[in-house]
Amino acid sequence: MRRAYKFRIYPATGQVSRAAQCLRDHQRLYNAALEERREAWRMRTVSIRYGQQSAQLKDVRGLDPDQGRWSFSSQQATLRRLDKAMAAFYRRCKAGERRAGYPRFKALDRWDSVEWPSDGDGCRWKPDMGRVYLQGIGHVKVHAHRAVQGRVKTIGLKREGRRWYVVLSCDDVPAEPLPATGREVGLDVGVARFATTSDGEIIANPRFTRESADELASAQQALARKKRGSSSRRRAKAKIGEVHRKIRNRRADFHHKTARALVNECDVIALENLNTAGMTRRPAPKPDPDQPGEFLPDNAAAKGGLNRSILDAGWAQFAGILAAKAEEAERRVVFVNPAYTSIDCHQCGRRCTRPQQDTVVCPVHGSMDADCNGALNIYARAGLGSGQAHAA
Repeated sequence: MRRAYKFRIYPATGQVSRAAQCLRDHQRLYNAALEERREAWRMRTVSIRYGQQSAQLKDVRGLDPDQGRWSFSSQQATLRRLDKAMAAFYRRCKAGERRAGYPRFKALDRWDSVEWPSDGDGCRWKPDMGRVYLQGIGHVKVHAHRAVQGRVKTIGLKREGRRWYVVLSCDDVPAEPLPATGREVGLDVGVARFATTSDGEIIANPRFTRESADELASAQQALARKKRGSSSRRRAKAKIGEVHRKIRNRRADFHHKTARALVNECDVIALENLNTAGMTRRPAPKPDPDQPGEFLPDNAAAKGGLNRSILDAGWAQFAGILAAKAEEAERRVVFVNPAYTSIDCHQCGRRCTRPQQDTVVCPVHGSMDADCNGALNIYARAGLGSGQAHAA
């Protein structure tokens, strides 16, 4: 298995400035490589690929001392990052997506990470010393709150506000199987409740963003009053980032604890294979055929509120965490087609009406809890209880 470990690091004052300069120089390299690709496309001269740009690195490092002090392999990783962004753009264009999203130039405050693709090549993980070595930055103190298992493959440097982290990606991490419990469940996620299991367990939705809405609004209003380019504006912007970081950390902590409890208690967990990116996309405007230049109502405000609730719940992140913990414990996670799981009766399969968010009404079996009905449909669709379930 491959696993990632994220540890907080405590660079000294000089190391902080060098780490910030490392990010700045890699951001400049990324933007310069993107500009070269854009210019080549505009002039229709030649198609620029990763191979050509990587071959230019030796000359770039020789001409620019700032670039020459960093690891060659980390700069190659930055160029691969651009290459992946371009490949994803072309893939979206080929698929005919409405908004393909051409890669953008990266502002410095949006470039917060650098990766070294091989331990020992410009970087070194040193757990016995409680340090990580990064070329050009030095030996940085690490708070490793748990043991790293497997073989360290890549090392990443990440900045979150004023905090710095090291991210280790490890191969050959051994599994830690748990004893069988005999429990198999279908799991229906939602916004009113975070999740409901097919055997009736309800997990409440903590709504972290809504809880912090007043604090976030106050910080955003303070930012709006600051003069652009001032130091007070930078501090106000950092405050907003701090609020978002706390929300993100609380949500991730909730997801990890919930996933761990389910994996400890269940042998098989089935859930819907949801496309949250598509579910949270704002509705496309619909032109009014009777009034040129006007558009039909699309309930965008209501859809925006639902989108915020879905993103606050973080279903995609939870599904990824659950699958990783299940793989480590040698449990099974089954993803099923989500179509009509909430409004088909789990007993007879007939289509139900939904007069309220928490209730569905079957024409044969009457009113029932919508979330429990959905969880039971997921349970049946995954083939649980019949020995036909397939691991995702």
